[in-house]
Amino acid sequence: MRIFFLMLCCVFSAATVHGEQTCKPDVIQASTPDSQFIDNRDGTVTDFKTGLMWKKCLEGVAGDNCENGSPGSFTWQQALQRPGAVNIGGGVAGYTDWRLPNVKELLSLVEEQCYNPAINLNRFPNTLIVSVWSASPCYEGYPAYSWTVSFLEGKAGNNKRNVNISSSGGSIAVRLVRDGR
Repeated sequence: MRIFFLMLCCVFSAATVHGEQTCKPDVIQASTPDSQFIDNRDGTVTDFKTGLMWKKCLEGVAGDNCENGSPGSFTWQQALQRPGAVNIGGGVAGYTDWRLPNVKELLSLVEEQCYNPAINLNRFPNTLIVSVWSASPCYEGYPAYSWTVSFLEGKAGNNKRNVNISSSGGSIAVRLVRDGR
């Protein structure tokens, strides 16, 4: 029983730790180069390619370099409610129109030349290796599931809506977005 508990702790803690990011710039061109983003120095990052403004840190994390706190673990319903709580509480950087991104928007953050995590750490520092909820429900036939993006390898997957743990055993976090144009 003790070994099982230790293994369970390792699985849950491994899914929410900082990774040793590996990038292969000699093989794969950057899909989200630094020049695509601007750090607005107010807790937000603007993506010039998509016109979206992102919260720099996952929900539950704060600081100029996202160094304080730890990402919250959300069910899909909680993730859908999170933007409302942020907006009612005064928003972020003077904006009160934050929302949960759709899966396509989340995938636009994936840095294809990197993994562990698969995101531009210069613009989204200290991003942990977690799955992130999207507002996108899964396709017909899977009414109890919604899309997530795993930033371990930058892949979309689906998870049951009523859980806050991904199918791989890690937390499911939230990163908020708004239309920046």
